[in-house]
Amino acid sequence: MTGSAPIAQSRPAASPARLPVRQLAAASVGNAVEWYDWYAYSFLAVYFAGQIFPKGAGNSLVPLLSTFAVFAVGFFMRPVGGLLMGAVADRLGRRAALSVTIVLMGGGSLLVAVTPTYTSAGVLGPVVLVVARLLQGLSVGGEFAASTTFLVESAGPGRRGLFSSFQYVSTTAGQLVASGLAALLAQVLTDAQMTSWGWRVAFAVGAVISLVGLWIRRGAVETRSEEQQRAPRPGLFEALRRHPRQSLLICGITVGGTIAYYTWTTYLPTYATVHAGLGKGDALTAGTITLAFFAVLQPLGGMLSDRIGRKPLLIGFAVGFAVLVVPLLHLLTGSLLSLVLVGCAGMVLLTGYTSVAAAVNAEVFPARVRAAGIGFPYSLTVAVFGGTAPYVGTWFQQAGHAEWFPWYVAVLCLVSAAVYVVLPETAGRPLDR
Repeated sequence: MTGSAPIAQSRPAASPARLPVRQLAAASVGNAVEWYDWYAYSFLAVYFAGQIFPKGAGNSLVPLLSTFAVFAVGFFMRPVGGLLMGAVADRLGRRAALSVTIVLMGGGSLLVAVTPTYTSAGVLGPVVLVVARLLQGLSVGGEFAASTTFLVESAGPGRRGLFSSFQYVSTTAGQLVASGLAALLAQVLTDAQMTSWGWRVAFAVGAVISLVGLWIRRGAVETRSEEQQRAPRPGLFEALRRHPRQSLLICGITVGGTIAYYTWTTYLPTYATVHAGLGKGDALTAGTITLAFFAVLQPLGGMLSDRIGRKPLLIGFAVGFAVLVVPLLHLLTGSLLSLVLVGCAGMVLLTGYTSVAAAVNAEVFPARVRAAGIGFPYSLTVAVFGGTAPYVGTWFQQAGHAEWFPWYVAVLCLVSAAVYVVLPETAGRPLDR
């Protein structure tokens, strides 16, 4: 009995490194599903808004505005999800948290798919939609904390940057699949069919593939060490209470990256349409091309960081974006090619942050509170600065100062640049387990 104990104790720590494909699949597939469902809502809102919300007197935009208000509610549930699901990951295990987040997202997607219309059920329809978005907001907030921790702890020596890069590979894949399926449904079905029932198909698909993601995740290997599993469970706010400096550091690391990410992946096509006169179809096509290019870049950035360190990439991103965001946006014209070139140039710079963000965040906190320590400050910063990027850009435009928005992005990138300069290099250090 006593002679077999060392072998049993060594297996959990060693197995993840021996099973890189399974571990990557468990984190990436589930993360892609999470973001597929999240983006499907924004892509299809124009079809189901009028079904769920009644029109205001003389204003056909009321349903759409109400739908996006519910979208924002989900966004601001992300910090809560980061805290709660991070605590689950630290207390019960990374795999348990990953299972919970994907069940929440799948359940939320199913609720959206079966949401009754306002005509058939009255106020019950909007209530069901709000509950669904609350579940999905909790899920997305917790997903980053759990999957980031899981990915980095699954990596073998000298591969944490590579593994962490799959966080944004899978996020982008989910976004591309959501936009692709939405476009396919819009092509195959009539507008009347899309408005009546077609939009529900995408959410039903999301619920089904969530089950596939859950099955894959249940076969993953837990990355917490035996010592961590035996240790007393951390309190819900222990990371914030005992590691306030690291919590603030996560905010500083994230603020420039999240404003740049949401500006370039979400707001840029709209910016090109409004300010450069580019057609909506060309803007969406250019956005798809640049997102695909962005996904390909991520593993290259991750591998480079494993060789030369995280700080050169982070500083290159922040300084490069701060200096070039204004001239890049001024280069936009009414042509598809200009948006593709500007978009891809920004994606190259952005990769300096996205390809290593998961690794850097995980390397900041000790294993005991790693997931919760990452989850809350990261999700809060994303909600405050990343999620509001399109709104801030639109507000500047309505105020008659559209040219201020690029400067706003540049200033936030400089804030992160200052943090990156003083950030210790963690690439070559052993990860605390």
